[in-house]
Amino acid sequence: MPAPVPRQRAIPAVECGQAQAVSPPGTQAAPGPATRTKAPADTLTLLVIEDDPTGAPIVPEMLDSTGRPIRLRTARNLTEAERLLTDDVHCILLDLALPAPGRAAREDDELAVLRHVLRLAPRHAVLALTASGDAERGTEAVRVGAQDYLFRDELDGRLLSRAIRYAVERKRSDTAERRLTESKLRAQENARLERGLLPTPLLDGSSLHFAARYRPGRSRALLGGDFYDTVRTPDGTVHAMIGDVCGHGPDEAALGVELRIAWRALTLAGLCGDELLSTLQQVLEHERQNEEIFATLCTVDIAPDGRRAGLCLAGHPAPLIARPGLDRSLGGTPTAELLPYDNNGPALGLLPRARWPRTQVELGPAWSLMLYTDGLIEGHVGEGRERLGQDGMVELVRRRLAEGLAGEALLRATVSEVRDLNGGELTDDLAVVLLDRVP
Repeated sequence: MPAPVPRQRAIPAVECGQAQAVSPPGTQAAPGPATRTKAPADTLTLLVIEDDPTGAPIVPEMLDSTGRPIRLRTARNLTEAERLLTDDVHCILLDLALPAPGRAAREDDELAVLRHVLRLAPRHAVLALTASGDAERGTEAVRVGAQDYLFRDELDGRLLSRAIRYAVERKRSDTAERRLTESKLRAQENARLERGLLPTPLLDGSSLHFAARYRPGRSRALLGGDFYDTVRTPDGTVHAMIGDVCGHGPDEAALGVELRIAWRALTLAGLCGDELLSTLQQVLEHERQNEEIFATLCTVDIAPDGRRAGLCLAGHPAPLIARPGLDRSLGGTPTAELLPYDNNGPALGLLPRARWPRTQVELGPAWSLMLYTDGLIEGHVGEGRERLGQDGMVELVRRRLAEGLAGEALLRATVSEVRDLNGGELTDDLAVVLLDRVP
């Protein structure tokens, strides 16, 4: 004897939010599963969660503000409601007398079912339906998270239509206000993080002028893998540093912050040159996520008189120095050139027992010293594949110096022109530090 085939339960049309198909006289409807009628995008849809949808209807006919019928779906329990709760539902009418799921139900919590629905549908407007005269329970439902409450015995089409429109707009307003508040809080938190993670130069007592520009390459990122710092030690020496951790993720940004803080602490403790870089390499090797991570670094220690400096390069581009024009036969044109880079040592983290020689350089009585990461020189020039490079950067700075720019204005114009030549924002992290000495 063949086993009987179980019959599937048909979902009522009102529950699915579709109109029941009617066959023309004398014809038979074609068999097959019913399909949900797709409403226009701006049609309001109400999901009613009520424990007796087969009895007398509790929801009268409703029209939206334009006179169109409000689309209706009905669920007899939360399981059906979850299945019918799609993105095109705008509002939920919830019977507070509906029993809550087992885990959510509590004898002392009359709003357990509402709390469950709010967790299930955090983006939807919710109207609470309660017994007539039970205003206290309705008010508590609004406090918990419903947009409004209605009495079961006082429902009519106009009242419910207005309540749905009000609930949907209030939910949208609440959501927009919450997002605005979250955005403000995030901006405030980012500002606090920026103040904490980006350095404040310690140059008290120094005659040098400081300026910096910093832009992470990652979209919406606060920090990238580039880092910099400037401090003055008690003997009057000004120490400046700029570095670049390979990569662009949050781990690289965190490592850059660790290296900057370590550099400041070691510098203030009296370390300099090869000894300092060797210790920083130990920090990097201990903190990096894998052995392929490395960092380039440039350090400069400027003597108290400001006329000479020691330079250490660890796989990093050489700084640029600009001096005022002294030769009147050339019109007094300022000069700009790279500091020597013949003694460039390896990047930190590449060789276990590397050495980083310190080069003594003469700065002169007046100068501008620009330390930068490769984000400044690796941008494109126009639509081709040509890069700006160090030579292009030097020529760019020379033009700006000839225009009479200096200090903050020179730094701002340089970064802006590099971005314009690239045809938009640079994809790599960028950090630039400018130190000026004007006797």
